[in-house]
Amino acid sequence: MKNKEQIIAESNQHSPKFIRLMGGKLVDVDTEKCACTFEFDIGTDYCHSIDIVQGGFVTAMLDAAMSHAMFLHDPDIVGLSSLEIKTSYLEPTRAGKLRVEGWAIKQGYKIVFMEGHVYNEDGILTATASTVSKISRAPAG
Repeated sequence: MKNKEQIIAESNQHSPKFIRLMGGKLVDVDTEKCACTFEFDIGTDYCHSIDIVQGGFVTAMLDAAMSHAMFLHDPDIVGLSSLEIKTSYLEPTRAGKLRVEGWAIKQGYKIVFMEGHVYNEDGILTATASTVSKISRAPAG
């Protein structure tokens, strides 16, 4: 079985390009709790109003953290399709270093309910998300 450091290194090596473009990397994982944490270093290219991260990018970061929590928890999962995602913007999320956490709150065989949080450099919660996703699994055999 792989240790935490191996899981993090492999995940970062094979992360989707959009995560790398937004300065993202996996920094922590708890496969038993089905949770993970990313750090993003967002530049102003992803902002409106000078330094406020556009909401779609905030949602993308949250979605990445939530889905990676599932992928890292269960290697048989090959895909997640969002059935519903809700993002709540509590404070402006400004360009800079962000911590994004994602975790599963209830998982079935075909459906999973997940939540996520975005924190700024000062540890202030700026956005939350909840999602319901359909799980696609590798064929048995």
